[in-house]
Amino acid sequence: MPLTTPAIILCTLNAKYIHASLGLRYLLANMTRHGGADLRSRTVLREFTIARPVQEIAEALLAELGEPVAGATQIIGLGVYIWNTGPSTELVRLLKALRPSLKIVLGGPEVSYEWEDQEIVRLADHLITGWGDVSFPKLCSALLFGPQPLMKVIPGEQPALAEIELPYAEFSTAALAHRLLYVEASRGCPFKCEFCLSALDKTAWAFDLAQFLAALDGLYQRGARNFKFVDRTFNLKIDSSLRILQFFLDRLTPDLFLHFEVIPDHLPDRLKAMIAQFPPGVLQFEVGIQTFNPDVQQAISRRQDNEKTCSNLSWLVDQSHAHLHTDLIFGLPGETLQSFAEGFDRLYALRPHEIQLGVLKRLRGTPIARHSEKFGMVYEAEAPYTVVQTSAVDAEKMQEFKRFARYWDLLANSGRFKQSLALLLQAPSPFAAFRSFADWLWKSTGKTSGLTPEMLLDALFSYFTVNLKKDSETTRQILLADYLASGARANPACLKGLLGQRDKPQKETGRTLLERQARHSGATT
Repeated sequence: MPLTTPAIILCTLNAKYIHASLGLRYLLANMTRHGGADLRSRTVLREFTIARPVQEIAEALLAELGEPVAGATQIIGLGVYIWNTGPSTELVRLLKALRPSLKIVLGGPEVSYEWEDQEIVRLADHLITGWGDVSFPKLCSALLFGPQPLMKVIPGEQPALAEIELPYAEFSTAALAHRLLYVEASRGCPFKCEFCLSALDKTAWAFDLAQFLAALDGLYQRGARNFKFVDRTFNLKIDSSLRILQFFLDRLTPDLFLHFEVIPDHLPDRLKAMIAQFPPGVLQFEVGIQTFNPDVQQAISRRQDNEKTCSNLSWLVDQSHAHLHTDLIFGLPGETLQSFAEGFDRLYALRPHEIQLGVLKRLRGTPIARHSEKFGMVYEAEAPYTVVQTSAVDAEKMQEFKRFARYWDLLANSGRFKQSLALLLQAPSPFAAFRSFADWLWKSTGKTSGLTPEMLLDALFSYFTVNLKKDSETTRQILLADYLASGARANPACLKGLLGQRDKPQKETGRTLLERQARHSGATT
């Protein structure tokens, strides 16, 4: 029967509509197991995005709860993350003003640590820190049926994974068709990289693999083809990795897509042999390099064999069809602009498909805070707590790098400018070459957003021909090849008269990620 007046609403504000909260679905799935069937029948899940006005979200939630009834408890469980803490705080403030009797329970990584001075915690009724799979249903049961809880802040109970109900049945058919599907074969991480919340874990815990694969098969039978694994270390235990990959090899379809985060220096031959069996467009590996600087690695407790890392990346590029999304972090303690540039050039030479350039964030609770005084680390006071300067990088150079990273994403990671980028980065140091271009582009446009592919193409033509003294016609032909390969359909000024009659732009197909990968590989979709 449809539920018209729930007692409990599980809610969060996602960054985008395409994201679907895995954490809330865990809570929903465990309401019966740890709270009882009556509790589950009175619970619904509602997701919004941070782009939606807070007033509208509050009105929608209160309308679903209906008019309050004397003596009846109503609960909203709110997932709080670094990207939604601002609007979430405003939402809690507004909800408590409009309906003071409403019980608001917070959870999530942003409020699990250093919560004492957080405004959102002050406004809410209860906070569950850490794992909520068991503790949230128990708290809701106490609020609804008694005895009333005595504590505002409740440390989350961490049960054995066998005691946690898997959440995958809670993904609707519509969600499977239109949103990213997050799954996890394990939780936790054995490594201690101090910029990451997983540094607080003592180890990694694996779900029962047979049960997990059965759940994946259920999703697959319902039409799921896009699986994003959130495991911090997918290839930690090779036997499990092989079984999961074999599961998907047995179910290969043209639209299958798998995303894994892998440890870069742990790729034994039997795992390579399995990876090599996957065709193009199926595997995407997120590879966290972060830094090649040994002194910085040691300072932040990061264990990484740089030689093995480079060897494995070279193998993946040359011997597999996996799409490689590699990560570097700027602003780590002790990292200079020069040492970062050397690491960037080293990574670029390995030819990964994408290099994601992040700037260090001081996540609440992470051990990276211990370096603040020694390395002059200054962070923004508000989320996302990005580093502003260090003793090695002043504030001006930090801003310069953020522009560099934005332009790199637009030109390099987009896959739209392959030949142009190769021409641009011919200098001995690709980092230095792109830095010069980024500085020129900023001075020329004053913009890091709103730059269309056509604007970037015209900017490249100007930079090549005026600043680098490249031949105009040769440059124009390179830019033309890139523009045609990208599938764009507008009219950049530098290609006037060269484009001829072309098809109209195609409608969005929902295959944006695959199309981006295809541009990197030179294939067509």
